[in-house]
Amino acid sequence: MQKFFTLFIKYNSYLLFVVYCSISFLFIKLEDKDTLTKLHSNVVELSAFIADKMMSFSYVLHLKQENDRLMRINTDLLSRVLNLETAAVDKRNHEKIVANISENTTKFIIARVVNRKFSDRENMLLINMGWKNGIKKDMTVLTPEGLVGRVTTVSEHFSKVMPVINTDFKVSVVSEKSNSMGLLSWNGGKEFIAQIENIPLSSSLKLNEQILTSDFSTFSIRGIPVGKVVSIKPDKLFFTVDVRLAVDFSSLTQVLIAPLKIEPEKIEMIRENTSGETFP
Repeated sequence: MQKFFTLFIKYNSYLLFVVYCSISFLFIKLEDKDTLTKLHSNVVELSAFIADKMMSFSYVLHLKQENDRLMRINTDLLSRVLNLETAAVDKRNHEKIVANISENTTKFIIARVVNRKFSDRENMLLINMGWKNGIKKDMTVLTPEGLVGRVTTVSEHFSKVMPVINTDFKVSVVSEKSNSMGLLSWNGGKEFIAQIENIPLSSSLKLNEQILTSDFSTFSIRGIPVGKVVSIKPDKLFFTVDVRLAVDFSSLTQVLIAPLKIEPEKIEMIRENTSGETFP
């Protein structure tokens, strides 16, 4: 290191001369128009490249904002369309259910199914009418196609309905042609097949006969379609009868609630037999 500094001090004049010559050569080269043109061209290209990138970045930001704005508009439009379509569907269902029912519709309350619980045993429906709308426990629930079930629980604005496809549901029924009577229930399995008990082997029940609610029922008005007979098999004392239900529970949206059947004297009489036992 000592020798280097000594050499630098000794020959510094020559070194400075070399530096000055190099600077002079650089200025001479810069005076060349071609070199200046190339340098200017490179600077312009660099500036254009940077400007292009900046504009691209600005465009991307603007595009994202525009996409967000369009998304908000589309969401709002979709919400309006869905509301209009839902209202139109409800109106069509309302008109259909009113047009198809044979009874005086002023006696019925129209309700919408707002929730449902489906399982292999304890199916349940929830409708958007409660005691404020005149709904009471044990009212019959139906559609123009047939029997749906009965009201079991009532709150201010909603009611629970036990449908035919609940293993706890039972209703007295009668066949339209042969007048065969029995008790209809659902044993689980297929949601569109129910069974009729207590039809004796002496009955003249036939396949495809229409099954209706009977006047024996303690809650249901009579004459509501329940389904059609699809299978009849003899057992020891009674037929085993399968009925295809009239109502498609998988697509049920609106229902009718019939006025409460009030027959306390009749109910009391059929619950008590001569031995003091009570019927279910």
